Amino acid sequence: MTALFSLGIDFGTSGARAIAITEHREIVQTVTVHSLEQTPQGWREALWHLLAAFNREIRQNLQAIAINGTSGTVLLCDDDGKPCTEALLYNDDRGKTVLPMLQTLAPPQHLVQSATSSLAKLLWFESQDLTTPASYFLHQADWLSGLLHGNFGQSDYHNALKLGYDVENLRYPPWLQRYPLFDLLPQVQTPGGGKQNILATIAQRFGINPHCQICAGTTDSIAAFIASGASEVGEAVTSLGSTLVLKLLGDRPVQDLAAGVYSHRFGHLWLSGGASNTGGAVLKHYFDATQLQDLSVSIDPTADSGLDYYPLLKPGDRFPFNDPNLPPRLTPRPTKPRQFLQGLLEGIARIEAQGYRRLEDLGSPRVERVFTAGGGAQNPVWTKIRARYLSCPVLISPQPDAAYGTALLAQRGLLRI
Repeated sequence: MTALFSLGIDFGTSGARAIAITEHREIVQTVTVHSLEQTPQGWREALWHLLAAFNREIRQNLQAIAINGTSGTVLLCDDDGKPCTEALLYNDDRGKTVLPMLQTLAPPQHLVQSATSSLAKLLWFESQDLTTPASYFLHQADWLSGLLHGNFGQSDYHNALKLGYDVENLRYPPWLQRYPLFDLLPQVQTPGGGKQNILATIAQRFGINPHCQICAGTTDSIAAFIASGASEVGEAVTSLGSTLVLKLLGDRPVQDLAAGVYSHRFGHLWLSGGASNTGGAVLKHYFDATQLQDLSVSIDPTADSGLDYYPLLKPGDRFPFNDPNLPPRLTPRPTKPRQFLQGLLEGIARIEAQGYRRLEDLGSPRVERVFTAGGGAQNPVWTKIRARYLSCPVLISPQPDAAYGTALLAQRGLLRI
């Protein structure tokens, strides 16, 4: 019996990765582009490289492909999918110059009221007279998927959230439909849905199964959540990277936009979260990788240090405390580095626990189990400290790679929880 494969492709902030999985969700091949030029041309070259690098058997038996991209990375293109503009990346804030226009278009306190939202970037393109030759306004994952199936103008409700799409009612809101450039906006599909046949030219060029389906994609952060395996109400994923990012699965949407808390539709459930400025960047400021490893093993995770730190590199945080002037709290400083490190690990764990309590206060369920992704997941002592503060099991995500989550999305065909 011929094996069938699904392919997930992750376009991140610095590189791109593709993972092929079997029908039993086993990884059979991983391909990585380590240096990614953040331009449409660079993305396209990386996509062609990734496809070509898979072995022949996988390509000939691919049944589905899905792509994730960075949230809020956008461009304008013509009817043939040729870019009309440069790409504006997820963190590009030139939309701050059109915030007055945005305030007249969208409701107050709406998620799009941000200089980096997709809609702010479209208004900036409009302000620069760049929209006239365009047929489509697309996110990174939208455009890359279009290269594979040829039908540009398709998106998914994860990427479209910061464009103003109403994910509760699954439609563009009336105020956005009245916008003169509304016709440029993509049709929105369920992530993993909206299947399109792969272009015959692409299938022939790369030796891909001509019946392979291209599915609507998602964002990189949600793909990482899917990869974790969390799927039940009360399950969460904490990303311990340079910053601390929390995502909790619940049965209702919650938001506190001032603190950066909002909710993605996740099948029939809701994925809510927030991000703090604390995290691994603070640890690396004081300790190198070897010191972190050597000192951690000498810490007793069951005994409290007595230190009450709020580890930040500079004043200000949004979540769980929304205070742009919140000062770092890193005193008293013990003479022993091990004690100082323990205080930092406990401080970040305390903020994590406070973050989940903040989500609970907003209406999310109590956290029952936490999967961990990011570099901090590899520190078992820190894991035990966090479990003590969270009062629930803390596990390492078995597959933290966003490309794996996107492969699962392709395999399932629709985002169902």
